[in-house]
Amino acid sequence: MDWLRVQRGDAPLVIAFPHGGTGLAGLDEQFVSPWHARIDTDWWIADLYAFAADMGATLVATDISRSVIDMNRDPSGASLYPGQATTELCPTTTFDGDPLYRFDQPDEAEIMQRLNLYHRPYHETLTAELDRLKSAHGRVVLYDAHSIRSHVPRLFDGELPQFNIGTNGGATSAPDLETIVANICAASGHSHVVNGRFRGGWTTRHYGRPEDGIHAIQMELAQRGYMAEPEAITHANWPSPLAPDPAIRPVLEQVIAATLDFAKGR
Repeated sequence: MDWLRVQRGDAPLVIAFPHGGTGLAGLDEQFVSPWHARIDTDWWIADLYAFAADMGATLVATDISRSVIDMNRDPSGASLYPGQATTELCPTTTFDGDPLYRFDQPDEAEIMQRLNLYHRPYHETLTAELDRLKSAHGRVVLYDAHSIRSHVPRLFDGELPQFNIGTNGGATSAPDLETIVANICAASGHSHVVNGRFRGGWTTRHYGRPEDGIHAIQMELAQRGYMAEPEAITHANWPSPLAPDPAIRPVLEQVIAATLDFAKGR
């Protein structure tokens, strides 16, 4: 599976990157344009957290675009945010509501094929890594790493906080872990929220079982913290490059270090 990248570590922490991929699985001609299909990528997210490998974390990243299939959606197709605007398991629109497909949208058979080819192997890999590390340590943290543009009116009002911490209302991790991460973000001087608009997707909700020693937390970053966000997104200016010295990287380094300490019972 050359679209799935696993960098194994021995520390009790798995960092997952479900939305950093840009590969279109040979479906380029079905989309309005490859650029439209990639516009909502969690740009440079694995690069931003690359430092965590040196701290012993296991990194799991897919190179398949979320426009092909969203690894952070319920495989049944059930909405994670009933009553709110969102995108599907196999999205048919961008975050802004623009159509992704030129003509026909994927039918049930096509969606099932994408599930079998990409979604299931991705989650089988996550499960295997979590089981490996939990067996060695007794407790493990899954940190689901995301990012999004700071302004997406269809999804949320105004400017998104810089750090958006999600534990599905405290259900997917011990309260101590949520508090530790929130306190670091609060002390950073950047805006943050806990269980706001992004309270944790399917990955966080599916794996987070603190009573069984698996603690899951989602971090949704506003992209302005590590790359330039033009006022109007165009083919010419998006994506912008990763900043050479991202303003939020020192905060993320603190967050990952503290998360590791929690996982190790320190």
